[in-house]
Amino acid sequence: MKGIYLDHNATTRPHPAVVEEMRACLEEGWGNPSSSHAQGQEARRILDRARVRVAALISADPDEILFTSGGTESDNQALRCGAVLRPEGAILASAIEHSAVLDTCKALARQGRELRILPVDAEGILDPAAFAGALEDPVALVSVMLANNDLGTIQPVREIALQAKARGAITHTDAVQAAGKLAVNVRALGVDLLSLSAHKLYGPKGVGALFVRRRNPRVLLTPIIDGGGHERGMRSGTLNVPGIVGFGKAAAICRQETAAEGARLTGLRDRLWAALSRELDDIHVNGSIEHRLPGNLNVSFAYVEGESLLMGINDVAVSSGSACTSATLEPSYVLKALGTGDELAHSSIRFGLGRFNTAEEVDYVAAKIAGVVKRLREISPLYEMAHEGGRPKQA
Repeated sequence: MKGIYLDHNATTRPHPAVVEEMRACLEEGWGNPSSSHAQGQEARRILDRARVRVAALISADPDEILFTSGGTESDNQALRCGAVLRPEGAILASAIEHSAVLDTCKALARQGRELRILPVDAEGILDPAAFAGALEDPVALVSVMLANNDLGTIQPVREIALQAKARGAITHTDAVQAAGKLAVNVRALGVDLLSLSAHKLYGPKGVGALFVRRRNPRVLLTPIIDGGGHERGMRSGTLNVPGIVGFGKAAAICRQETAAEGARLTGLRDRLWAALSRELDDIHVNGSIEHRLPGNLNVSFAYVEGESLLMGINDVAVSSGSACTSATLEPSYVLKALGTGDELAHSSIRFGLGRFNTAEEVDYVAAKIAGVVKRLREISPLYEMAHEGGRPKQA
């Protein structure tokens, strides 16, 4: 068995139905949706249908969906505009936010805004006491992701939003990893802004969306891209109609299948963990077991270098961390935020199961990894010392 893909947190293969609908759009809906002629109005019609579909995925109104180039732009738009809307007070974000959020927050801090990075506990959940304490001083904007891209841990965003809004703060959540994998309802969450990305839910790359609340309260964003007044003046630029159409189709499929697919992926994830646990000692799941995305499993293999393990399973696509920070050799800042030591952090692998994976593939991957880990440990003096009592287990 060759070429098994278990890195669905990084990206997903577009669903065949998504590809087909995008192809039809390229052939028949190629007009500019801002034009008044027949071709333009046909493009507008299919664009409006896609907007309805994306809105329905998160229980929003269509006119609350702002299309962007992806999750990074959506996060930037939310945070930069939220900071303008609330010019006084601190910006709060958890220590395990995606780099698109943390780097934007740091850029705002360099411009003079107060930034507070909030700790998480050993399971990757925002510390409630730390959050409550941070709200004692004036707060302008709170950004806490719904599900983490490395760990798969799910944050109590509804409770966080309720507390933050009681203090008058704008609330944002990065739902890029959660949408399509969990039932996401912006009304139930109570957030003002929510980021999405199509390529994380079997849609195309290069397209995303930002939910912008229009009532209770209405959030009025200032654009970060000017010229033309597209998207009700909030994001100028000719829209990527085929990409948006693919996004809409992917959202419609996920809306129908999220519950059943979530149960299936949970079963595959648990099957993978059970098989690894039977074959190997000194392995550890990073992040909460209970509050976790269905298809995510982040495992540390003590006394094994993660990069060496990846080289040994080169027919299996997995990751040693976020695809957006893979250029650095530093251990995952997400794992470090949990209190994980450098050695154990360097031994961690992220498995991201998805729609096209099977039980047969899971069994193959578990057996392949167990074999490689055992071979690497046979030549590891640290593993030998630990099991002879010469060294405490890695932490």
